[in-house]
Amino acid sequence: MEKGNNQPTAANIMQIGTGFWASKILLAAVNFQLFSLLAEKKTMSAQQIKTTLQLKCTDRSVYDFLDALAAFKFLDREGLLATARYSNSRDSDLFLDKNKPSYIGGILEMLNNRLYRFWGNLEEGLLTGLPQNEVKDGLESPFVMLYRDPEKLKEFINAMGGIQMGNFIAFAQQFDFSKYKTLTDAGGASGLLSVMVAKYQDHMTCTSFDLPAVESMANDNIQRFQLADRVKTTSGDFFSGPIPNGDVVVMGNILHDWNEEKKLILMKKAYDAIPFGGAFVAIENVIDDERRQNTFGLMMSLNMLIETGEGFDYTFADFNRWAKVVGFDSTSVVALAGSSSAAIAYK
Repeated sequence: MEKGNNQPTAANIMQIGTGFWASKILLAAVNFQLFSLLAEKKTMSAQQIKTTLQLKCTDRSVYDFLDALAAFKFLDREGLLATARYSNSRDSDLFLDKNKPSYIGGILEMLNNRLYRFWGNLEEGLLTGLPQNEVKDGLESPFVMLYRDPEKLKEFINAMGGIQMGNFIAFAQQFDFSKYKTLTDAGGASGLLSVMVAKYQDHMTCTSFDLPAVESMANDNIQRFQLADRVKTTSGDFFSGPIPNGDVVVMGNILHDWNEEKKLILMKKAYDAIPFGGAFVAIENVIDDERRQNTFGLMMSLNMLIETGEGFDYTFADFNRWAKVVGFDSTSVVALAGSSSAAIAYK
């Protein structure tokens, strides 16, 4: 029988089922700092890479590793096998060279060092509803440990800021700030959202609000962009105290950490911090209402199960319902970079 276009195929099943193979190839390259090495050397042979990285596997395995990275468009290759020369692709050179400020590999390092093995316990998480990270073994929350180590905390905060930069820039350019003068970023971490808003909206004054441990990092970024006249920092805990007032209050990847009860508490605190006519903005991987398109948002929501047990990502319909409960007058949503959106509630 002639095979038609509508014949069943197992291709998608196998692509997803073996997806961790592809993931681990990239994560291993990041862990080896291969892209940083190639950014420095420009081009290298497989043998040079093998020697520099001290790989003890066969030459054939090295070829397979590097050629898989090339097939995935992470590397460029000229030649074949022993004669091949490898270099970074354009995207890899910009985003995966650890020596560039555009480096986003910090999140990939965390995926490799922590989440890769924890996701192996997804079934247990679904069966028990309990976190599957370090706390499963009776250890402290990884975030408690992060805040105890200034260097690791800085690396983590910068990594989070790096992967959010596209969203911050899109928000700063697309949101209508014409009616507003002040903004508070609650959970502002490295202060980059406030910096981007001030950079692109020269009438806005911004406050980055977070725990004391990250205030110096935010101040460093404010100084780097020379925006100290319009961007300030303040410290506090948004559960134990009020959120600083602002015409606009933003939370970036904050609500998804918590269960519905705590989401509502945070949204109420944001409501209390803005004047009538003000806006609350949640920048998240907002899932489409039909729950069919934003697969990254769905996977991120499962990651919250792994990390917190009760946290979850949500649809705009969910956000709209919570906004009504809190007392907001109306809502809207603005698509940002990739799978992220700004869910907006107006008072």
